[in-house]
Amino acid sequence: MENKQRNLAYNNYVKEKIPKTKAWPSLFYSFLVGGAICLLGQGINDLLLLAMPNISQQSAWGYTLIILIFVASLLTGLGVYDQIGKVAGGGSIVPITGFSNSIASPSIEFKSEGIVYGICVKMFSIAGPVIVFGTVASAGVGLIYWIISLF
Repeated sequence: MENKQRNLAYNNYVKEKIPKTKAWPSLFYSFLVGGAICLLGQGINDLLLLAMPNISQQSAWGYTLIILIFVASLLTGLGVYDQIGKVAGGGSIVPITGFSNSIASPSIEFKSEGIVYGICVKMFSIAGPVIVFGTVASAGVGLIYWIISLF
């Protein structure tokens, strides 16, 4: 009984301390910023196709992704992407720029620990499990597909 009262008191304390958010403005800004990032990517792709008419659509998208990843990493290093994230929430996390931010942020934060144990190790602390799971899942699905195609 004592544990239930303590847990209830703790849960009430946590509810008091959690900042109150307004859902609709957060959703609006998330949609707005996420859409703006995607619109920026489409604009970069269109400009690349105009500037280099001989490249394929696939190559243009590859260059677009490289540019978006570079810009997001640069903005993360300058501290701007964190400010965008405070306003946009999930809208800045979902596109490829959010993945770039998730790799660059920890490496910047732990650079004082050195190149190997700070930057290189911490770089994949957030994105590492995603990369590993994606690689393993892809290999697993490919293996299943290969086995099915034998029959």
